[in-house]
Amino acid sequence: MGPDVPVGSLTAPQPALNFTFPTFSRRLRELGEVLVAAVLLALFVRTFLIQAFVVPTPSMEDTVLVGDHLLVNKFVYAPHGRFLSRILPYREVRRGDVFVFKFPGDPRQDFIKRAIALPDDLLEIRNKTVFVNGVAQAEPRIHHAESRIWADSPAVPDTRRRRDQVPATRIPERTYFAMGDNRDNSYDSRFWGPLPASNLKGRALLIYWSWSPSEGLRTSHPLRRFSDFLNRIRWSRLFHIVT
Repeated sequence: MGPDVPVGSLTAPQPALNFTFPTFSRRLRELGEVLVAAVLLALFVRTFLIQAFVVPTPSMEDTVLVGDHLLVNKFVYAPHGRFLSRILPYREVRRGDVFVFKFPGDPRQDFIKRAIALPDDLLEIRNKTVFVNGVAQAEPRIHHAESRIWADSPAVPDTRRRRDQVPATRIPERTYFAMGDNRDNSYDSRFWGPLPASNLKGRALLIYWSWSPSEGLRTSHPLRRFSDFLNRIRWSRLFHIVT
C-alpha cells in the first residue's frame, strides 16, 4: 500500500447547487424582453409601414369586396427624410391608385377609394363619363349599377345629378379627387369635395384574406359548420394584388 494521504488533501463532496429559481427568473426576463421587442416592432410596422384593414362597404366593388382584408402600404406616400428615401420606396399619388384615407367628414372613419384626379387637374363628369384635362378616361375597373342618367331629365333627383354630372372643376393643390369603382353606389368626392393629402393613410397593397359576409348555415353540427367555414372563404382572392 502506498503512503497515507493526509485527510486535509481530500476534497469532500459538495451538495448540488439548486439553480431552479435563478434559471426560471432569467428565462422569464428573457421572455419578457422578447415580448416587449415584438410589441415595439409590431407598433412600428403598424404605425409606419403596413396596416391591416377590413372592407365593410361595397363602394369599391368589384375591385375590393365587402369582407376583404387588406394590407395597406403606409410609407409609400409618407414624407421621407433623405436617409429613409434611400431605403423605403416613396412616390407621389398617381391617377388610378387605390388608397385608404381618413374621411374628411369624420376622421375616425377610414374610407377606400380610387384616385381619379390629381392637384391642378381639370376634372369634369358628363353623364357618368369622367374627363380629366379634357380627355375622357378609360376606366376598365369601374361599373355602373344604373343606366345613364341625363341631366335634363326632370325625373332625375338632385343627388343623382350631382353623382352623374360634375361641372369642370380645378383640383386644388395638396388635394385629390377620389371616387369608388362601384360608381353609382359610392359616397365620394362628388359629394364631399376633394380629399386633403394630409388625410391619406396609404395605398392598398394586397388582399391577404377574404371572407364572404353571408350568414351561412345555422347549425351546431361540427362538420356542417366546418364546411360552411370553408365555403365562405374566397380562395381566389387570397394574396390578390389590388390594382
